Amino acid sequence: RCSNNYGPFQFPEKLIPLLINNCLNHKDLPVYGDGMNIRDWLFVEDHAKAIDMVINGGRLGEVYNVGGHNERTNIQIVKTVIEYLHDNVDEEITEDLIKYVEDRKGHDRRYGIDPTKIKEE
Repeated sequence: RCSNNYGPFQFPEKLIPLLINNCLNHKDLPVYGDGMNIRDWLFVEDHAKAIDMVINGGRLGEVYNVGGHNERTNIQIVKTVIEYLHDNVDEEITEDLIKYVEDRKGHDRRYGIDPTKIKEE
C-alpha cells in the first residue's frame, strides 16, 4: 500500500499535473472544500525502490505500507505549485487562479499512512 504518488508520466487528471497544466494555461485551479484535506506524498521513484525492497527483502504474506512522511494540505500543494511557476516560468501565475469548489460528500479529510514496518525491516 502506498500514499499519493507524484512524478513523471503521471496521469494529467491527478492533482499535481492538473495544477501545473492549468497554471501554464491560466485556467482555474479547483480546490475542493476548504483545501485543508491532507495527503501524504511520495515520489514515484521512491515508491518503485520500496517495491523492489519488498520483493527482494520482504517477508512472504506480509503487507507493507509505503509512505513519504510528506503530509501536506491540498491548499499547500496548490500554493507551492503556483509559487514555483510564478517565480520560474510566468509571473502572471498567481493565487487568483484558485477557485474553491464543493467537496464531494464523504471525502476523506486525511489520507495518511504509517510506513514504520517497511523502514524497520
